[in-house]
Amino acid sequence: MSDQARAPQIGDLDEPALVLRGPAMQFPSMPSPKKMVFGYDPDEFEEFVKEWVPALNPLYVRVERHGGSGDHGIDVAGYRTPQGLEGPWDNYQCKRYKNALGWSTASAEMRKMFAGVVLGHFIRPTQYVFVAPVIARTLRQALAKPSEARATFLQDLAGTTDEVITRLTAEEQLRVAELAGQTDFSMFVPVDMDLMLEQHKTTPAWATRFADELRERPAILQPPDQHDPGEARYVQELMKVYAERWKSAVDSLELIAQHPKAGDHMRRQREAFYSAESLRRFARDAYPEGHFNAVLDDVHTIAVEASDRRHELGWDRLQAVLEAAGAVVLTETVLSRYVRPLDRKGVCHHLANDGRLTWCEEGGAA
Repeated sequence: MSDQARAPQIGDLDEPALVLRGPAMQFPSMPSPKKMVFGYDPDEFEEFVKEWVPALNPLYVRVERHGGSGDHGIDVAGYRTPQGLEGPWDNYQCKRYKNALGWSTASAEMRKMFAGVVLGHFIRPTQYVFVAPVIARTLRQALAKPSEARATFLQDLAGTTDEVITRLTAEEQLRVAELAGQTDFSMFVPVDMDLMLEQHKTTPAWATRFADELRERPAILQPPDQHDPGEARYVQELMKVYAERWKSAVDSLELIAQHPKAGDHMRRQREAFYSAESLRRFARDAYPEGHFNAVLDDVHTIAVEASDRRHELGWDRLQAVLEAAGAVVLTETVLSRYVRPLDRKGVCHHLANDGRLTWCEEGGAA
C-alpha cells in the first residue's frame, strides 16, 4: 500500500492534539437553608417552626400546630404541662410575608391573642414568640422596651377598628384593655432566623429538609464496671460460648473475668457493644427514626448467612459472624459515614441482644 493510500496514524501529524477550550461545566449549587426557608409558603413555614420549637425547650410535653381558620391566633403551641391550653403554654406566631414583620401586623396578632383569652379559648400564654424570616428593626426596638410597647398597644387599642375587637361586647372590650394593661409585655419576643436555623440543626428533622453537614459524633461510651441489665441477653450468649469451649472454668462472670482468654475477649465485646450503643444514641438524637435500625438490618443480612453455616463450636460461629460484619457494605445513609469498625462488631451483639442472632445451638456442635 502506498503512503498516499495509507490511513493517517496517530503521531503522523505535527500539529498538537485538539484541545477543547471554553467555560467549565457548571452545576447549580444547592441553596442555603436560609434561602430555602425564605421560599417556603405559609403552611410549610409553620411546619418548619413546629419542627424547631422542641429544640428551644425540651421540657415541652407536646408541640402542636394550630394554624388555619379559627385558630384564634395560635400557629404553633408548646405545652409545658399535659393541661395544654389550660395550663402554662407558649405561642409561636408564624408570619411568612414578603416584607419584614412590623408593628402593625404584630399588634393585630396581640389583639387577637388578648381577645382569645377574654373569650375563654385559652389562658394567656407564658411567652408569645413572633417567628418570621425578617423582623423589622422598628418592631425589635419596640419589643425591647416592654413598658413602652404596652403603652403604645393600649393607645392603638383605644382607637382600633379591627373587627377582632369591635365585634366584642362593650364589657368584653373593657376586659381586653384591662388584661393588656396588666400584662408584662416582655412576654412578646421576636426570633432571629439565623439562631432559629442553628437550633433546628439539632433536631432530627434537619436531615430531611437540608443537605446535612458532617457532625461531630459524641465520645464512645465506656462499659461500666458492673454489667447493666440492658446487656443481659448478649452477655448470656457469650457465656454459653465460653462454657462450651472452656467448660466449668468459665461458668460465671467472676471466673470469666479471671480467665486469661475469656476475660479479655468479654472486655473487647463489651467495648464493641457500647460503641454501637453510642452510635444508636447519636442516631436517635441527630436523625429521624430508623437510621440505626437500617445499620442493624444491613449487618444482619450478611451475618445471618455466616451464622447459618455449619460450625463446630459457638466460638467459631461468633468469630465468623464478626468477620463477616466487618466486610458488610452498608446502605449509604446520613448515618453510614459515622459507622466505625468497632461499631460493626457491637452491632452483632445488639442483634444477639435482640434475639436475632445466637452463637451456640442446643446439643453442642452446630
